[in-house]
Amino acid sequence: MHVLRRWIPMAAALALLTTGCPSGDGGGSNPPPGSPPLGSPPPAPPVQLSVERAFTDIMFSAPVAMLQAPNDSSRWFVVEQGGVVKVFPNSPMVMATDVRVFVDISDRTGIDGEAGLLGMAFHPDFSSNGRVFLFYSHRDASGNLMSRLSEFSSTNGGASLNTSPENTLITLPKPNNQTNHNGGNLAFGPGDFLFAGIGDGGGGNDQHEPLNIGNAQNPNTLFGKMLRIQILTTPGIYGIPPDNPFAAGNTPCNANGTSTSAQPCPEIFAIGLRNPWRWSFDRVTTQLWVGDVGQNAVEEVDRVNVRGNYGWRCFEGTRTNTDVSCGTPGPFIPPVAEYGRSIGASVTGGFVYRGTRFPGLVGRYIFGDFVSGLIFNIDATAPGVLEMTDGFSSGLGISSFGEALDGELFVVDYFGGGLYRITAQ
Repeated sequence: MHVLRRWIPMAAALALLTTGCPSGDGGGSNPPPGSPPLGSPPPAPPVQLSVERAFTDIMFSAPVAMLQAPNDSSRWFVVEQGGVVKVFPNSPMVMATDVRVFVDISDRTGIDGEAGLLGMAFHPDFSSNGRVFLFYSHRDASGNLMSRLSEFSSTNGGASLNTSPENTLITLPKPNNQTNHNGGNLAFGPGDFLFAGIGDGGGGNDQHEPLNIGNAQNPNTLFGKMLRIQILTTPGIYGIPPDNPFAAGNTPCNANGTSTSAQPCPEIFAIGLRNPWRWSFDRVTTQLWVGDVGQNAVEEVDRVNVRGNYGWRCFEGTRTNTDVSCGTPGPFIPPVAEYGRSIGASVTGGFVYRGTRFPGLVGRYIFGDFVSGLIFNIDATAPGVLEMTDGFSSGLGISSFGEALDGELFVVDYFGGGLYRITAQ
């Protein structure tokens, strides 16, 4: 595995912002400096993946996430891109009449290209404090598109979520009203910090040029980053974990997603992401796994650590991006796995399997592709860069994976609206 090298010191990082995309039909094929050579596909797992329909009598509209609340395996929650979160009993015999609305914010968001309601996270103490966080996009009175990370609360024991008050933590005005590359996944991780994966802002080749390096390599903006913040007792405000790369002395960039004083944003955990679409923590090792959607050549999976730079817009996977200048020398960390357009066109990050039903899958990272419907699994400890060449063909539009509290995994089908259980034989 490529060893995480040191983060460029803040002053050096700012000094290097002078010369740095996915999109691109051109480009070379050199790996990031210092990266290991491309490896072979992982050995065949001892079991073969398959999927089976779960909760066969219920369906959803454009579902993008599926999750359970902390310490409550009795229910499932499904996030619909149009602005509704639904909840239903965790029973194989569940009926359509058992599905309830947990929260409906469709009055302020809706499907807008890739934008909409994209993520939800329960506070670790949700059962006692009723706090829930949503990531969604909306248009203001002038038609300007913005993404928001906001807090809502339940006052009826978790049966539903109030739509008011809404306490907004972070606001991200989308560059040029571009609806793509939002990221939007939320999750609480180690230390009970809230993580948020944010896309580069949209368009092709991350051509957002305040410093001629694009957003993903610019430490003065939250776009193209993995964020980590500390949720405080008072709703609507947050703290900065002290070991975030730019924690010391810098002002939060929560008001508009970009520093107003030309200083790095202390919310940043890691940089160099294009569109982190679904990511998760390994519940055993706490390693953060990210599926980062490529532009037009390479899809990638990253093991993300604090202070890491994962290469965009300088690299698309291990492919040098020559469509635009890089603008910064790195250092960059190559992906764990990648694949080209003959295999798929939009990676969906998954989970390291920690269930008990399929012992042969334990410790393997399972992820998929939204376009081709392929589902892959790799050894979570594999070194080098694995070049994926095939996978299980699910026939689904894989928008997300879901992990039950018992470690078993599910697949969310965006187009058909069904939920499927990962199985093996």
